[in-house]
Amino acid sequence: MRFRLITAETLKGLSRNVAMTISVILVSFVSLLFVGSAALLQSQISTMKGEWYDKVQVSVYMCPPSSARPECVAGEATQAQINAVEQLLGSEALSSYVKEYTIETKAEAYARFMKAYGNTPIGRTATEEMMPISFRVKLNDPQKYQVVSEQFAGRDGVERVVDQRSTLDPLFLVMNRATWIAGGLAAIMALAAVLLISTTIRLSAMSRSKETSIMRLVGASNLFIQLPFILEGVIAALIGALMSIGALWLGVYYIIEHWLSRSVTFTSAFIRTSDVLYIAPWLILAAVALAAISSAASLSKYTRV
Repeated sequence: MRFRLITAETLKGLSRNVAMTISVILVSFVSLLFVGSAALLQSQISTMKGEWYDKVQVSVYMCPPSSARPECVAGEATQAQINAVEQLLGSEALSSYVKEYTIETKAEAYARFMKAYGNTPIGRTATEEMMPISFRVKLNDPQKYQVVSEQFAGRDGVERVVDQRSTLDPLFLVMNRATWIAGGLAAIMALAAVLLISTTIRLSAMSRSKETSIMRLVGASNLFIQLPFILEGVIAALIGALMSIGALWLGVYYIIEHWLSRSVTFTSAFIRTSDVLYIAPWLILAAVALAAISSAASLSKYTRV
């Protein structure tokens, strides 16, 4: 009997305040959409870091025949200097840092250079002899690049040491900042959701003040009086959460899995719809908790016994 009464009161409240209910649904949808987007973007960053950092190489470039850098004032690196670098890479001192390395010859460097710049003026004037010999080093832990770099920087015959992470970190910085922006917008929208839910439930309670007064007279508990109002906010927020989950799922399915992953061929590190399903329970929990707490706080003045 009590369950039927609570359900009836909840449905009555939702039907009386259709416009406000729709507003709660929409603001919950938008706020949780931002929250979900921020979580998925952070997951995308972690996925890309896991794949790309594992492939990162440290490149040790030996001095070419002509170089304007002060490290190469003595001219092109000699065979003895090249052998010394290779010996250090294979030494026991760096065995815990260096996973493997390869040597890129002048011919290989020239072929790669021509593939990238062959049709440009600089490509037409380049020769194989101008190319530097380099070592491509794969590390056990890319985070310890500095340890390896210090072993070669300033060494005779070494022009420069380049860590490929330096080209990736700006990209991840931009993506992290996008995550912060999405998180900030989510916080603003969550605040708007709290205020709107509180206002909606308060107006609903005020419109049914006579009914709640009668329920007090017959001895209804505070929880029994408040529960229909709380459920109004929870149901509206829950619908908004389900809409945000559906939008995120469709976005990942069509934009990421069926467009971006097929258009971008240099990486396969993309989030999938399973990531949306992973965060879905947390979005639902956030919606229910947000609505329940907001509703209960706003009702304390109007429905207290």
